[in-house]
Amino acid sequence: MEQQLPIDQVLPELTAAITAGQNVILHAPPGAGKTTRVPLALLELLPPEAGRIIMLEPRRLAAVSAARWMAASLGEEVGKTVGYSIRFESCVSTDTRIEVVTEGILTRRLQSDPLLEGVDMVIFDEFHERSIHADLGLALCLDVQSQVRDDLRILVMSATLECQPLSRLMNAPIISSEGVSFPVEDVYLEERSSEYLPRRMTAAVQRALIEREGDILVFLPGAGEIGACAQQLADIGVEAQGITVHQLYGDLPFDSQQKAIQPGPQRKVVLATSIAETSLTIQGVRVVIDSGLSRRVKHDQSNGMNRMVTVRASRASALQRRGRAGRVAPGACYRLYSRHSFSAMTPHTPPEIFEADLSPLVLELAAWGNLDPTALAWLDPPPEAGIAAARNLLQQLGALDHNFRITACGRQMAALPLHPRLSRLLLRARELKVVDLGCDLAALLSERDIFRRKAHGTGREFNFDVGDRVEILREWRSTGRTGNGIDSNAIRSVDRVSRQLQRLTGSMRPASLQFEDDDLSRLLLTAYPDRVAQHRDGERGHYLLSNGRGACLAREAKGGVAPLLIATSVDGGGQGEGIIHMAASLSEKVLRSEAAEHIYQRDGITWDEREGRVTAVREECFGALRLSCAFFVPQPETVLPIVVEAVRISCMTLLDRQDSFYQLQARVRLVGIAYPTDGWPDVSDAVLLDTLEEWLAPHLTGRRTAQQLAAVDSTTALFGLLDYRQRQSLEQLAPTHLVVPSGSHIRIDYSSGDLPVLAVKLQELFGLADSPTVAGGRVQVLLHLLSPAGRPLQVTKDLKGFWNGSYHQVKKEMKGRYPKHPWPDDPWSAPPTKKVKSKM
Repeated sequence: MEQQLPIDQVLPELTAAITAGQNVILHAPPGAGKTTRVPLALLELLPPEAGRIIMLEPRRLAAVSAARWMAASLGEEVGKTVGYSIRFESCVSTDTRIEVVTEGILTRRLQSDPLLEGVDMVIFDEFHERSIHADLGLALCLDVQSQVRDDLRILVMSATLECQPLSRLMNAPIISSEGVSFPVEDVYLEERSSEYLPRRMTAAVQRALIEREGDILVFLPGAGEIGACAQQLADIGVEAQGITVHQLYGDLPFDSQQKAIQPGPQRKVVLATSIAETSLTIQGVRVVIDSGLSRRVKHDQSNGMNRMVTVRASRASALQRRGRAGRVAPGACYRLYSRHSFSAMTPHTPPEIFEADLSPLVLELAAWGNLDPTALAWLDPPPEAGIAAARNLLQQLGALDHNFRITACGRQMAALPLHPRLSRLLLRARELKVVDLGCDLAALLSERDIFRRKAHGTGREFNFDVGDRVEILREWRSTGRTGNGIDSNAIRSVDRVSRQLQRLTGSMRPASLQFEDDDLSRLLLTAYPDRVAQHRDGERGHYLLSNGRGACLAREAKGGVAPLLIATSVDGGGQGEGIIHMAASLSEKVLRSEAAEHIYQRDGITWDEREGRVTAVREECFGALRLSCAFFVPQPETVLPIVVEAVRISCMTLLDRQDSFYQLQARVRLVGIAYPTDGWPDVSDAVLLDTLEEWLAPHLTGRRTAQQLAAVDSTTALFGLLDYRQRQSLEQLAPTHLVVPSGSHIRIDYSSGDLPVLAVKLQELFGLADSPTVAGGRVQVLLHLLSPAGRPLQVTKDLKGFWNGSYHQVKKEMKGRYPKHPWPDDPWSAPPTKKVKSKM
């Protein structure tokens, strides 16, 4: 008798809802059995002539596993009633009524057949993972349903998603099932985040092996931690105890993934990433050990680079992981974190559409004919910044025109099961008639790296060079040998994908061992036009990318430093420099021939403060990179703004402003204050700096050096601010000199303070009662009364008071010191003079 699962209780309600309407949402927590039970139950409801049921799974392992389970429950081989289609592999027949596919398969099928002929229902399984492909697939299916297929049924199945927003989007009822059928005990271990994670996990596995029965499923953030933990378990002799250790992560060869989930006679420990959270049923698991961590790729829209980050898992993920322990019997969940940390987790993992590279999505939408991505029915619309960055890249690749419409090249790219960069690479390979090289490169760049990261010192050092990888791949095909430091599973996977791409492109020409470096760099430049990197002088291993971002070679990378690289694998690096993990050298000749239309000329005219002159450099640039530069003589009209700005930045210190300049500035300022309504210009330094173009620029034409600027007559330039009437009035209202009683013409100093100053020998003013004035008598002159030696004796505006008062004390002190000069007792009646007594 078949085992009863929680989902069985809601199947009648589910089938009734599907019969009554188009769309339904099924909420069923982990362990309910929705993946394998629901599609089979619908076979009895939906007539064969209506068409197939297509069910989407987020991963190929989950898709194949689900198809096999359902086929086995029907007593059939997979490919009959139940089949599957994944990347480069399909197992279906004319009898197939349930086809389990990975998410990209549905998108390409929609593009080739927008009516989805022969399909009655589309099921989105594990929708709570919110992959970008699932969001796009649902949006396109809803568009098809609303436009041309009102009979198309859509079922969304989720374990932890908040379903109300989705219900409103789909106008669908929500059917809920009970959760895990067996209780799971929570065991919170001491949280020691500073301790090496694989060591902590190994200790937890040892404890669980002693305390619990059944297989153990371990959740770790990535392949690196999984490998380290597997090695530590091997070192302590776990396998000698009759326990098998399996690894399970996305880049692992498919056969190895299958071994991890299939039942076996021995107790086993499965070390897995979040790939094992949903869909996959690993028989015999009764213990889960959760690190509480996950690794995600975040795409930086500003620089087009991905960044791998390790973050705390969401609470929904933690619950999914826990549920794996209660699938077959009561179990336990060991958590490497505290109860408080669990409570502090974010409720859900952010939708991938917020963090992913959107260029594949935008290309698919353009192929769909949708120019406004936000016009579709999204649960969460793609962010505008991500759309803009994706469009920019797709235009560089030639996939979109200036109106964001798809080009003929873009349609060919969308038809290939690759990232747009690699699709464009493959098309360029056709043009260059090097399809074998293109397929090898696309496979190497889309699959797991064939180099082990810590390969140096083991025969073949880790090298960042892409060309080195092509050589190793082709040597392996020829000899069957990989050498130390090469991942044999990865190289087999790369070879398999390369051959599948060759079949897809209709080219099965055997790849020779030799290839042209220029062909390789041409292909990579086509795919990564924004990743050209130029070495920084004096900084070994440090580069500037054509998108303006800095990057450096990974520390473990070995090899020579090339002047130009194409960085195919760059970790965004957060706020610091990016890390280049894989690249290929690029000659300037290839760059100029392949990207001639993107190389532009830029004239840089600047003021060299150190040299004190204008410097004009003509540069050839590719993005942010400078390919060449040469000095040139610019036109005077292009130099003038640079010179004016240099004067402004220097606060006019580049000008040799004589005293005449400051006197004129002060005279105009004084008259402007005395006659505020007469329209005198503001000649303060602040205003003069703001208006250099108005009063100074006409006098700077042709001047390019500090020496030439110092020779500019700034006084004449300033005088040009006055009109004819103001010039005449200025001489009357603020004269440069005054005639004193002795007959001397004495210069007035307007720049020493708020009042103009007349410095004159005391004897030249005998008999003068009133202090002199300027500005039509509105401004009194400040007198500096000097000794015969020219030293100040008195500062005063009240000359009359001086003669009647302090003069007598001055006379007493000075008469003995300067006996040759007159010091009369009565200054009122004494003749003013600038001579000594003997010459009077």
